Amino acid sequence: MFIQILGSAAGGGFPQWNCNCTNCAGLRAGTLRGQARTQSSIAISDNGVDWILCNASPDIRAQLEAFPALQPARKPRDTAIGAIILLDSQIDHTTGLLTLREGCPHEVWCTEMVHQDLTTGFPLFNMLEHWNGGLKWNPIALDGSFVIPACPNLVITPIPLRSSAPPYSPHRNDPHPGDNIGLFIEDRRTGGKLFYAPGLGQVSEALLGTMRGADCLLVDGTLWRDDEMRVREVGDKLGSEMGHLPQSGPGGMIEVLDGLPAARKILIHINNTNPILDQDSPERAMLDEHGIEVAFDGMSIEL
Repeated sequence: MFIQILGSAAGGGFPQWNCNCTNCAGLRAGTLRGQARTQSSIAISDNGVDWILCNASPDIRAQLEAFPALQPARKPRDTAIGAIILLDSQIDHTTGLLTLREGCPHEVWCTEMVHQDLTTGFPLFNMLEHWNGGLKWNPIALDGSFVIPACPNLVITPIPLRSSAPPYSPHRNDPHPGDNIGLFIEDRRTGGKLFYAPGLGQVSEALLGTMRGADCLLVDGTLWRDDEMRVREVGDKLGSEMGHLPQSGPGGMIEVLDGLPAARKILIHINNTNPILDQDSPERAMLDEHGIEVAFDGMSIEL
């Protein structure tokens, strides 16, 4: 299995266009040792030729340009994207579909709840019908695995995660299974197993069982501490209110990952306020001590 990190930041990217927190200001001024990041998305493949896009970031055009494998140029109009999986209906994971309108129709896989959001509160499916038939919905059932024809050796199991629908959603205050999922992906040829969850607010015993079976964990790295937005003076919401488990503290992501056997443990969907973006920070050094990596745009993984 080939995994390409197209974007590794949370919504807004890094630096965020309107943010002057220590990280964003430092990166712009050249006083912080780090690297810019686009909003989170990955691509997966079983052969390195045909790819499945997982989430469609608003930064998708730049991400496609940065990864030539997605533009094989075999004919006048071409793409190596064979399908798109949406893990949720958040703005920063779906808006890229608008940029991909010239390539419609696209095969899109998502849950019933995500499809509801994207045909009501943010009706992307309806809008894109006007571009060559738009988006072809393939429902993701929550009670089994599925295979996408573009990459037939990858067996994909959706893992329902506890989270809220986006602020625009008609059922924002009425959470349902399928609002947010993780993916457990196994390559039938190599046996490699990936667990991918860029939005992860709580880790149950059942979820821990799933994560124990993965060779690589690519998981939520949004915030270092639950009250990070308040401490950085850029917002008042807690990470737990937004559906993100912080890295530090009792029960935090570091503690969770320490108890799991995966050969690689990687944080993705990193908010611009998170001190781990500063490669010289004590928080980054702590991750190194625990054997936890920080995803970056252009990172390649093979399982």
